[in-house]
Amino acid sequence: MAARDPGRRICFHGAVLILLGLLTGALIPIAANPRMGLSAHLAGVQNGILLLALGACWPHLRLGPRSRAACSHLATGSLYVLWFATLLAAVIGTSQATPIAGAGHEGAIWQEILVTTLFGAGSIAALGGFLLVVLGLRGRAQPELMRDA
Repeated sequence: MAARDPGRRICFHGAVLILLGLLTGALIPIAANPRMGLSAHLAGVQNGILLLALGACWPHLRLGPRSRAACSHLATGSLYVLWFATLLAAVIGTSQATPIAGAGHEGAIWQEILVTTLFGAGSIAALGGFLLVVLGLRGRAQPELMRDA
């Protein structure tokens, strides 16, 4: 995987997240909250597909080098964090951040705070990363701006 090919690197992380999501599916029956385990399974698979789509459209983004780096790191990192927060909520049985899927479960205060913080940080990072994607895809393509530096 070439360091100068961020689209390929993003696709790689998408495939890893899909694999993690599929493996998470095996944990569903033993999770403290199996319904949240299903959510973690789906989050991994769906987040991985989202990264594969981002990697495929990466050459079409019109962003400067710093914005491209921020976009890549925010999008990739946030989707891992959101999958992990969902998995953690399933394993320890928290519900504050996910009252519907976590109904009937409650973790210790520190566990609830940890999971809620992870969901919050992951959500804010994802919003930032995909805001950059939207900004980078607006307007007409300009080939000289599509090159990765």
